[in-house]
Amino acid sequence: MKLRTFAILAILFMIAVPMFAQGTPQTSTGVFVLPVAFAMAIASGLCGLAQGKAIAAAAEGIARNPGAGGAIRILLLLGLAFIESLALFTFLKASV
Repeated sequence: MKLRTFAILAILFMIAVPMFAQGTPQTSTGVFVLPVAFAMAIASGLCGLAQGKAIAAAAEGIARNPGAGGAIRILLLLGLAFIESLALFTFLKASV
């Protein structure tokens, strides 16, 4: 079992090595920053609204059924992480 796990990890590491290879640096001239700013403003605003709505729904759900508080809290944290990742993906996509 250990040999099989080691072999799978070795293959995955060999596949992932080219990902870390350094390429030629890209120089960008005349980058227009305004679309990036608008994209981040819209994404951040909508993520803030979604997080507020998720927290309000979770608080209401816990108030209605206190016994399910642990499950609701876990799902709330997972949902908040997904909502926040949308803003991070927007930042990465817009800045490239």
